[in-house]
Amino acid sequence: MTIPGDNPKHEAGSAKSVTHVVPPVVMHELGLAMLEGALKYGAYNWRTAGLVTSTYYDAARRHLDAWWEGEDTDLESGVSHLVKAMACMVVIRDAEVQGMVLVDDRPPKTKDGWQQDINKQVQQLRERFDGQSR
Repeated sequence: MTIPGDNPKHEAGSAKSVTHVVPPVVMHELGLAMLEGALKYGAYNWRTAGLVTSTYYDAARRHLDAWWEGEDTDLESGVSHLVKAMACMVVIRDAEVQGMVLVDDRPPKTKDGWQQDINKQVQQLRERFDGQSR
């Protein structure tokens, strides 16, 4: 991209965080899901009351599973299940970033790289059985 006249503001601004790569419609949908939560439970309730990670993980999974099974929107609110799953992750991440009271009740940590190991096995299976599906 050519910037006319070597604008110094562009140089300074381009080294800072960006938001233009986040689709505005999705950002606004996320705001809708967060508004629903604020109306139901109180704005930023997790920042004051804390949270248990499995509560939000389970909620996100329920929304993803509903979407995966063909239900695009939450029947109660009319908000996209995908957006509501995103909102669950936003709450957990915000609690982490803000250093809020967060009960991390995940299971004991699995070794780093486990997904790459499984991906290698998938590739091996594909190479071995390529073209043999019925």
